[in-house]
Parts: sequence; C-alpha cells; structure tokens
Amino acid sequence: MTSFRRKRLGEILVAKGVITAARINEALVRGDNRQKRIGEILLAEGLITEELLAQSLAEQRDLRYIDLAEHRINPAFFESVPMDIMQRYQFIPLEDSGDVLVVALADPNNIPVIDELELLLQRQIEVCVSTPSAIQETLQRSGSSERKLQSVSEDFKFSIVKEQEDGAEEVLSLESIEKDESPIIKLIHTTVFDAIQRRASDIHIEATDRNVMIKYRIDGVLYPATEPIDMKFHSAMVSRIKVMSDLDIAERRVPQDGRFKIRTSAKTIDFRVSIMPSTFGEDIVIRILDKESITAGVSTLRLESLGFDETDLKRFRKSIREPYGMVLVTGPTGSGKTTTLYAAISEINTGEDKMITIEDPVEYQLRGVVQIPVNEKKGLTFARGLRSILRHDPDKIMVGEIRDAETAQIAVQSALTGHLVFTTVHANNAFDVLGRFLNMGIEPYNFVSALNCILAQRLVRMLCPKCRKQVRLTRKELEESAMDADRYQNHAFADAVGCKECNFTGFRGRKAITEFLDLSDRIREMILEKRPSSEIRKTAIAEGMTTLRQSAVTKVLNGDTTLKEINRVTFIE
Repeated sequence: MTSFRRKRLGEILVAKGVITAARINEALVRGDNRQKRIGEILLAEGLITEELLAQSLAEQRDLRYIDLAEHRINPAFFESVPMDIMQRYQFIPLEDSGDVLVVALADPNNIPVIDELELLLQRQIEVCVSTPSAIQETLQRSGSSERKLQSVSEDFKFSIVKEQEDGAEEVLSLESIEKDESPIIKLIHTTVFDAIQRRASDIHIEATDRNVMIKYRIDGVLYPATEPIDMKFHSAMVSRIKVMSDLDIAERRVPQDGRFKIRTSAKTIDFRVSIMPSTFGEDIVIRILDKESITAGVSTLRLESLGFDETDLKRFRKSIREPYGMVLVTGPTGSGKTTTLYAAISEINTGEDKMITIEDPVEYQLRGVVQIPVNEKKGLTFARGLRSILRHDPDKIMVGEIRDAETAQIAVQSALTGHLVFTTVHANNAFDVLGRFLNMGIEPYNFVSALNCILAQRLVRMLCPKCRKQVRLTRKELEESAMDADRYQNHAFADAVGCKECNFTGFRGRKAITEFLDLSDRIREMILEKRPSSEIRKTAIAEGMTTLRQSAVTKVLNGDTTLKEINRVTFIE
C-alpha cells in the first residue's frame, strides 16, 4: 500500500521551470526566518510573482485558480455575506448553492481562517485560490447599498482640497476633522469612490416622495448605484455635499453651483457640483473630472481610436494640418468634443509651434501646451482670455467653447490673421452651426473665409466583446428604424447580453459617429448667398458627406452596436 504525499511548493515551482532548486535553497538561507514560508520568501525576493505563487498553491492542493481581473461581486451575496467579513478575512464569494459557499482565498493552507468562516457563515466552504492584490482590488471595485454603510477600507482615505482666495490650497484632512464619522459621511465618500472605480462620469442624487435614488452615468447612460435610501437621510446628504463644495447650507430655494477636489494617496480628482431645488427636495449632480486617469491615455490618444469613419478621418486630418483657419467641432454636452480636439492637438503637436488653450475647466493636461482655465469670478472670460492669448505669440489656439458673439468675433479674426483655431459650439448638426454664427452677427464673408471644416459628432455605446450575440431583426423592427427590410431581413445583427466584464449592461466603452462638412467652393458660395440649410445639406450629401445617421448605421451593420442604441442618439432619417 503506497501512501499519498502532497508535492512541496518548491518542487512544483522547479517542475514549472521558473526557478532552480539551488536558487530556492539560497533564498531560504538568505531568508533566515523560520516563521516565513517558502512562498513568502521567494515572493519577497522577487523570484516569483503573486500570480505564479497562487497558481502553484492551487496546484499543490488540487484546487481551482481564479483570475479576478475586472471581477465584481454579485450584489446578491451582500445579503448573506456581510462586507466587513469579506474585508476582515480577505476573500471573495463566487458561488453559493445554499449548503456550500465557494470562495477565493489567497492562502488555501490557512485552515483556521476557513474553519472560522464555516462557523460564521454556517455553511461548508469550498476554496479556490487567487492573489492577495486581486482580492483586495475586487473588494474595492465591488459596490452595493450594503457596502455603502460599512466602514471604508484603509486604502480609501482622502482629503478634501479647497482653493483659497490667494490661489493656495487648503487641505482639510477628514481623519483629523471628523473623528467620529457618521454613516452619512461614509455613504457620500464611499459613493464617490465607487463611482470612480466604475468609470462613471456623473453621480446623480435624486429625491422622490419616499426615498433617495443614487445613480451613476456610465458610458452616457444612467444606472442605479444602490437600492433606494430612506428619505429621512436626504437633507443630511445634501448638507454634506454642500459642506464639501463650500456652498450655503441654509439656502434651499435657488440653484447652487460649486466644486471640490479630492486628494487620494494616488491622485487628485476634480468634481463639479450642481444643486437644483425640486418638488421633493434638492436634486444633486456631481460631474467627475478624473484628469490624471484621462491624461494617462491622452499621450497615446489618436483620432483613429475614437471610432471615426475612415473617409471623415482623412478629411479631418487634412483640415487640422492647415496653416491657419478655424476647425469647429459641434455636438451636445458629453459628445466627446473636447476629446476629439485634444486628439487632434496631440497629433499635430511637434513642439515647433506655440499652442495655447483656454477652457472651462481644463479637463485634460497635455505636455508642451499652455492651458488656461476660465475664471469668471475673477473676470477671466473666454473673450478676455482669448484677447490675451493673441498677445502671447501663439501659432495654434484652442477655445473650449464659443458661447457669445464677442468670443465668436475674436475667434474668427484670429483664424483670419494666420492662427489655427480649434473650438467647439453647441449645435445639433454641422448645418445648424452656420445659423448659430450668422445669428451672432458674424459677417458671412469673414466666417466662410476663416472656416476650414465643421465636424458634428455623437457618442454611441459599443457592445461588450465578451458577451455580444447575433440576432435576426423582425421586419417591423427594421421598418421602425427606417432600414430596408427586404435588404436586411437576413443580416446578422449584434445585440447586448450582459456579463461581469461589462457590469451586466451589455455595453463597454463608446465610439464617435461623425458628420464632416468640408467647405468646398460650392458650399461656401451657398453660405454667402444665405441659401436654406436644407439645400446646403443636399449639396453636401451629393458631394459625398456622410451624415450622423449613416455613420451610426455603418457601426450597426459592422456589429459594433445596436439599432436601439443608435435610435437613442440620432434622428431616424
């Protein structure tokens, strides 16, 4: 009869070919610590990685290794497994059959912890193995209403930064000021942290007749962040946000706008706050401006990564390389206009030209570009800042937004006097921009002479590549979207499903759909003749312009998004 002998961890690592027995022995001698196990010593010396150690421990005990990258804890687990227990014992619940709970642990050899969990949770524990850092990241990343009222983990300690009148920063440490943090403070702070983790662009706090709803805007669409919260907490939540934003707590009848910064151990994040009185109480929207997260990708940001139509991309690139003139990007708030302009500036920024921007606020930070934030309280408006920029010997200028006739006039004059001007304006499509400028009192001849191109854009959500499925659409569905039913009845369209990779939404990330109006000689003549926008549009389409709707339909036919999604952001033609 032969007895079973479990392989030693060192033997497994040697068998994998990642380390030799001699190096293990050398590390053990250097470690000179009987309390430390071999895996800890090799990891501390950098001879193996966390992933390799976890995989080897799993193999040693014949267990599953689980990769927790982008994993989120199923919200159903929070009802049966308290968050503080997950944090205390550092484990992730994976599956629950009622009698057996499958969990991911970093150390499957820690039998006392497994026994304690079985006693606490009153069920059998089946162990899988993952890395300590992956478990901690998953615990931070996962959000639920239960988690909101639990203690915030040690890694989530931040300070509120307030700007003083002299421009200096006053740092208010939450740890020193609020020693006895209330559940409301924990709720607000953890909500902010969770929103950042989930890539949200905005946090909405809405009051109803019975409760308070917290929602996140992710990829342009609102999703509930938690279960509804009792209405009795609403006024305390509003007061907390007003304190953070340095607003008037006593004033509840008029809108208020404010801003605050949060400094974490890793970075500083800006927030803009809008508070609006509504029927059941004040409604709050917090815009998240995670500059450093965005800036990390801006250095490698290129126009082709934004999802442009190939023809529009070629034409737009030609326009941004002109020596002077105006490049106009238009679309509603949140349509990616600023991202497009920064991608354009990044592509042409060789270091040979002086580039200056004026924005409200400065959303991205670019090397080699002078960036000026608008400060209306101090009198620094777009118009005043633009005048000063022109005396600063610029080659290329970016004006964050044209809001009034004065700014429009200066921008047009700048383009006419040898500068390349990038700017945005709010309009529904490329042709509405023409009317906006002419109604501001801009001379048609000057405007047409200055203008290089107009790019209108929207953002549509892209289907999650992990869980998308193919579907056939009914004749009715096709006709409602103005699609040729006979032509596309057998086309394999893609549809959303939902998985942990996309937070069960079916979509992950957004791409631009574009409408590029090139100022050909014929188009310029029609603008000077003040012809109707409908006529100019027909001519532009005849000259090869792709409309927003056509650009969106192309993405649907390629299987990148759905008809329902493009109907949400474009008019059916």
